[in-house]
Amino acid sequence: MSTGYTRRGLLKKGAALAGAAAATDLLNMPYLMAQPKSAGKLNVAVIGAGGMGGYSVDSALEENLVALCDIDDNTLASVLKDKVKDRPQPKVYNDFREMLAKSGKEIDVVLIATPDHCHAPAAIRAINMGKHVFCQKPLAHNIHECDALAKAAKRKKVLTQMGNQGYCSETMRRVAEYVQAGTIGNVLESHTILGRNFGGNDGRPPTKPVPKGVHWDTWIGPAPYREYHDGLHPFSWRDYKQFGTGTIGDMACHHVAVPFMALKLWEIPNFTIECINTASGSDEKYQQDNVVCYHIPARPGIPAFKMFVYDHEGLKPEIMKETEKQEERKFGEFTLFVGDKGKLGSDALLIPFSRHEQVPAPAKTLPRAKNEGPIQDLFACIKNGGTPASNFANAAAPLTIIALTGHLAQAAGKGAKVDWDMKKMQCTNMPELNKLVKRSYRKGWEV
Repeated sequence: MSTGYTRRGLLKKGAALAGAAAATDLLNMPYLMAQPKSAGKLNVAVIGAGGMGGYSVDSALEENLVALCDIDDNTLASVLKDKVKDRPQPKVYNDFREMLAKSGKEIDVVLIATPDHCHAPAAIRAINMGKHVFCQKPLAHNIHECDALAKAAKRKKVLTQMGNQGYCSETMRRVAEYVQAGTIGNVLESHTILGRNFGGNDGRPPTKPVPKGVHWDTWIGPAPYREYHDGLHPFSWRDYKQFGTGTIGDMACHHVAVPFMALKLWEIPNFTIECINTASGSDEKYQQDNVVCYHIPARPGIPAFKMFVYDHEGLKPEIMKETEKQEERKFGEFTLFVGDKGKLGSDALLIPFSRHEQVPAPAKTLPRAKNEGPIQDLFACIKNGGTPASNFANAAAPLTIIALTGHLAQAAGKGAKVDWDMKKMQCTNMPELNKLVKRSYRKGWEV
């Protein structure tokens, strides 16, 4: 069948972004807005210029890039040569604490794309100085940090945005509108494939000399100090408990965001996470091959449902395999909603597709982001007013916290059921797991 899979094109045709309503917030959550900036370009600082930091640099160059920070002198040199070129040169730093202390008065907004363990230490310092902040997903390394960033953003009344770009998209809003219009009836289950398998069962590799130009102590930041070794800088830190957040931390902010928006999961006061499967893992690295099920309790107008999350396609459940056969397609990084009146995919298409063509599309009831690029959405809100789509307080923090509670179930082991209280920010039936909610910090890097 060729209908599979030009389906996305059906949504893109005629889809236009609309501005968020001036008097209401995004998705009917508590409203947050700093005063719009007067005319002119924003003064932007970038923390972490490699990898996903390339998006930060490109976006900053659309405005005024006034400060650039990275622990790797080689990355800094490459960015200055290849991207900044003959533009005004930013001030350059290796330590974001020094950057904020010395260049803080010049900065309007800070863009963060460090490894996960430095997200919160950088973001909270910028917020406390009254700066608007963009941070790549996941919002933070642990649950405590997410909660602290949400509270700080509210307290300082700054605009914030997490870099889970789908949360700004038209497609995700159409999914939510199909679900909320009752097109598939009551949602009984959702099944989300994350598409990674970070972690492992090995220990710490042998110590090696620090590569020239890498400021290693600054890279370590808030984590317990260790000597340099392979498998960390610049990418594979995602496997490691002290630095990354494993598969569910890294990818759920993209894909669990779909049921999060559709079923208003920021509302839930408590839930249970069940570990269906987990394997390997070590003192150093996260467990792999994880399957967890979030038992989400009923709320007014929304019945209880089960939200299954799978690390990768090899763990795909039978209901997805059966649907693949029926639809003659393959699900990769995808969410399937199963309702008592039908199915819906995270591409905002009803299943079977023949039904999608017959059922009238629901009205567009949700406010749209100002731009599908998360940094551009943030910039637009700073300049013109409004609330960024994945702002820390109302979206990014609760979404990332829900994702990271998956670690608690994985740590508890196969068959365990972990009860979580969102208000208390603690596990209520296995208090020994609460040691995973917050980390200890090296002096000078606290959150």
